[in-house]
Amino acid sequence: MSSTLGPGTRTAGHTDNSIHIDAPIDHVWAMTNDLPSWPDLFTEYSEVEILASTDTWFRFRLKMHPDESGRVWSWVSERELDEAAREVRARRVEPGPFEFMDIRWSYAPEGSGTRMRWVQDFRMRPEAPIDTEGMTRRIDDNSKVQMAIIKDKVEAAAPRGGEPTP
Repeated sequence: MSSTLGPGTRTAGHTDNSIHIDAPIDHVWAMTNDLPSWPDLFTEYSEVEILASTDTWFRFRLKMHPDESGRVWSWVSERELDEAAREVRARRVEPGPFEFMDIRWSYAPEGSGTRMRWVQDFRMRPEAPIDTEGMTRRIDDNSKVQMAIIKDKVEAAAPRGGEPTP
């Protein structure tokens, strides 16, 4: 799950998860890249605020639901969509406890559905409340949970029998 960047470089966290979604790629792409709907798509986000955008680039603030101590975590990220390549690149602009956080989402047709993949590379700051190895396990576990939830929601909303994608 983690890798070393080079001699003398601290370990970087790395996760790579994918899931098959039984829905057309255009539907999966549209639904999972509709940022305002993320609080309904993900269970961990309470709010998305779009700060700036173009047709293919977004700067936005994500807010999580309060944690067990009542703290609401939030950060600003940028997301760039390449629909032709079916790829999204994102990074945290306000990394908070991370030194950096880079995320790549990719989508590929697979059978009658779509393979959605998330690759995340990051490193925690030395003063963060969790180290890189611990955060790697947390992100890896949570990615699997969120992907399963998203799969269910996207499949439930998928067009059937020639219905148009919303």
